[in-house]
Amino acid sequence: MKLLEKILIAHDFGEASQNVVLSAIEMGKIFQSTLVPIHVLPDDIVNDKVRDLLKKTALTKLEETSALIKNEGVQCEKPLLVVGTPHDAVVRAAVDVGANLILLGSGETKKGDTFRLGTTAERIIQKSEKPVFVIKDNVLLNVHHIMCPVDFSDASKRALKNAITMARRFKSELTILAVCELQGSTWFTSEKEKDLENELRYKLHKEAFDDFLKEFNLTDLTYTKETPRGKPAEEILGALSRNFIDLLIMGTTGRTGLNRVLMGSVTEKVVREVPCSFLTLKSEDVIALQFENNLRDIEQLYGTAMKLMEDGFYREAIAQLKSCLTINNMHVPAYQGLAKIYDKLNEPEKAIMHRKNAKDIMDKLWYQKIEEEVRKLRGS
Repeated sequence: MKLLEKILIAHDFGEASQNVVLSAIEMGKIFQSTLVPIHVLPDDIVNDKVRDLLKKTALTKLEETSALIKNEGVQCEKPLLVVGTPHDAVVRAAVDVGANLILLGSGETKKGDTFRLGTTAERIIQKSEKPVFVIKDNVLLNVHHIMCPVDFSDASKRALKNAITMARRFKSELTILAVCELQGSTWFTSEKEKDLENELRYKLHKEAFDDFLKEFNLTDLTYTKETPRGKPAEEILGALSRNFIDLLIMGTTGRTGLNRVLMGSVTEKVVREVPCSFLTLKSEDVIALQFENNLRDIEQLYGTAMKLMEDGFYREAIAQLKSCLTINNMHVPAYQGLAKIYDKLNEPEKAIMHRKNAKDIMDKLWYQKIEEEVRKLRGS
């Protein structure tokens, strides 16, 4: 079973690229993903010798990257060397190879720049329908704390769903942030009226937040909720530093018409200034369950079920355990696994039933063993 099948690594051979490759390898190990390195050569080189030399050098470096990935025990497809504009070429290649995720560095910025995101990285985020994971320079992928801001939109639902699964896989803490924007209009007749309006707005906001979270499986997850008041971008950036966040996961909203490739204004401001690595999602999930076809081995099925349970996919885990029982209806671990899952789903009657089934089978096997021992002693 795979959650993140294929990752496209945008490799520019710059100083920070090694960290991007190492981060991709770590992702590959955690999610059992296949990696696909890509390098984009400029399309404006007119000197044939220079172009051939660049191509030869790039191919050598890509082969070295591929060898490094394979030596770490991670699957790697044939690297891609393409010519064109970097952001267009990477976005197109992600579609062509069927990548679930584009992984790249944050890009070069000048010292003292307010914006910490390079132009190419920003354009890839704007244009890609695929999720984009941006690794900050000189920051190893060591995720202990994830933050996911939500505004109750479909985009933030997608982001939180993926954030929950990634938090389980990284075994990290998750902070779910919902900023309440306060009313600052001058049409109130008094400060008291404005304060009353904002208190009511905040109360309704917290209720909506609680209702929103009911859709998600947060069982066995270490998470906190935050509901600060203020301007969303400022509050998100403040919370990132305050909570020492390692990874930010945000949904982005493409706009219609000519501005379709633009990000939502809050996301745009945050990702330009974010101090940590981040993941943006637009219309596709990073996490997509991929089951091996025609599994017939009961231990493989059971192992898949246990991993699904660990990742919070309880209904899918139940289906795998029931498949175990179609192969062997006396498979005690499957009954015990079902009991654990139904406990988590707060369905005690089903949990008790499956736990009893497991006990009955163990008792039966125990008595059979005793009878066999008795027969041996009697010499029959």
